[in-house]
Amino acid sequence: MSMSAQKRVRGVTVFRPIIYGNSCVLLTEEERVGTDHTHRWTVGVRSAASQPYPNQHPNQQIGGADDLSYMIKKVTFKLYETYKNPLRSVEQPPFEVTETGWGEFDIIIKVFFAPESNEKPLTFNHHLKLHPWPVDPILYSQPTSTGEAVLAEEGQPPPPPPVLSPVHSWQYEEVVFTEPTEAFYATLLEHKPTPLPRTNRHPKLLTHPLSAGGNIGEFSQEMEAEEGRRLDKAKEKTLEQIEELRKQLVEYEVELQGMKKEVDEIQREQAAAAAA
Repeated sequence: MSMSAQKRVRGVTVFRPIIYGNSCVLLTEEERVGTDHTHRWTVGVRSAASQPYPNQHPNQQIGGADDLSYMIKKVTFKLYETYKNPLRSVEQPPFEVTETGWGEFDIIIKVFFAPESNEKPLTFNHHLKLHPWPVDPILYSQPTSTGEAVLAEEGQPPPPPPVLSPVHSWQYEEVVFTEPTEAFYATLLEHKPTPLPRTNRHPKLLTHPLSAGGNIGEFSQEMEAEEGRRLDKAKEKTLEQIEELRKQLVEYEVELQGMKKEVDEIQREQAAAAAA
């Protein structure tokens, strides 16, 4: 590669939203014959925007609208050691691995970028999620056999039943390229990411949590804004705690100086008494 291709574009920062994580479905009774496996799961790295709704394939409902091979050379997945060939390397999209199993474990995901990027690999640690998240008493109305929604007694709807399958666990991440090489910068400009939808397009009764944060259905601009507000609140809380600790430090410093003065006074009195 020429030196000019490796030249950096000064003062420029480009980010690309991606998600990493897994989806899983329960195996059918026929698929469980002769095995103790209970789930089929897919772990992967995808674009944050989802395919046009509705997508009937349960493992493909979240993310994956864009082909990331323009910036990603390969992705490796370090599975649990009992799996055959536990280190899986995927060099063509989709960057994902599908397996079956019965237990949850941590998967190390390593993303290698295109050679012209001259970027270091990015590593994520994802806990494979097979079992449903706890159900919160969120405001869902329950449909009847006639299709009408009925609320629970006292105007409070009951929580929805647990969703056993599919289960989704995906984490949103913004990959930041600071001062990219000229060649890679040109590639990034040629491949703009599909914008996130303004709001979740999935009906509430068909959605499933994406992560421990309780987000459901698909990643959206609304979800992004909510996350930004949570980060702002966390920043405000952190600044408040820093200011409180600063005040305590000042108080301790004043107290320490007072104690030093007392010690100096006692030492002077003792020295004066000894001289007398």
